[in-house]
Amino acid sequence: MDLGLLYSGGKDSTLAALLLEEFYDVTLVTGHFGITDDWKHARETAGDLGFAFERLELDPDVAHEAADRIREDGFPRNGIQQVHQHALERLAAAEFDAIADGTRRDDRVPTVSRAQAQSLEDRHGVDYVAPLSGFGRAAVDRLVDATLEVTVGPSEEIRRADYEAELRAIIADEAGPEAIGDCFPDHDQTYVTGVRDE
Repeated sequence: MDLGLLYSGGKDSTLAALLLEEFYDVTLVTGHFGITDDWKHARETAGDLGFAFERLELDPDVAHEAADRIREDGFPRNGIQQVHQHALERLAAAEFDAIADGTRRDDRVPTVSRAQAQSLEDRHGVDYVAPLSGFGRAAVDRLVDATLEVTVGPSEEIRRADYEAELRAIIADEAGPEAIGDCFPDHDQTYVTGVRDE
């Protein structure tokens, strides 16, 4: 069965791909709004890992709505959740038997409720799979440490293909670079550079 996995090039979505490849023909799919070219990093990592890669064009209006919401809220949670739901809808409408993401059990954002998952499946005739939904952050970190080569750094420096990078770019363009710090907490991002030799 063909599965499309929303892919950022980070540790969670990469670990999800490795867990799913035994059961599905996995294609790593990076959703983007055409604002940055960070998707190229995800494509490179997908190729290094031996996975097929596709880009999924998302509606730029959704990105601008999400950026406005982030600025109004003063934090990114609701805006990122909005974008993730849009990306899942677009992915579910693509030509896959199943779709997946790298959301963990203890993620604060993005999340997918049982009702949202069931709705995606019923409306689009696909299976929604969340391979990390039973894993907490500590468990994921241990598996990643044993399996993947990862670069870690501040969000401003790590160029991975996630929604946050494009939302940050919109906010900086519309409200100035200082507005990013008003909306996004300082935190580290990961970018996978390969699989550890066994």
